[in-house]
Amino acid sequence: MEVPGSSRDLRCLQLACVALGLVAGSIIIGVSISKAAAAVGGVFIGAAGLGILILAYPFLKARFNLDHILPAIGNLRIHPHQGPDQGEARSGLSTVSRTLEKLKPGGRGAEES
Repeated sequence: MEVPGSSRDLRCLQLACVALGLVAGSIIIGVSISKAAAAVGGVFIGAAGLGILILAYPFLKARFNLDHILPAIGNLRIHPHQGPDQGEARSGLSTVSRTLEKLKPGGRGAEES
């Protein structure tokens, strides 16, 4: 068996495998009666989807320049900043906690009433 020589032949072979996986998975799911057989068809379709991603990766890398995007995504950090309503939220929480203390049996509020 001869291995394809050019990259175009390799791409055509990959595309044929993806198409075969999609067709086989669709047929298996379409004619299956049991859930296990449908799961096997799903595996075929999942493998074909992975093949599509492998085929599309060079195009996406060239189109979107992933070498610059991916490190930037990895360095994202969330830096919370304290706004003017932080004090209001804290006072609201303290009011709620004081009310809960009053409602507890044996709490401060139980002694006052």
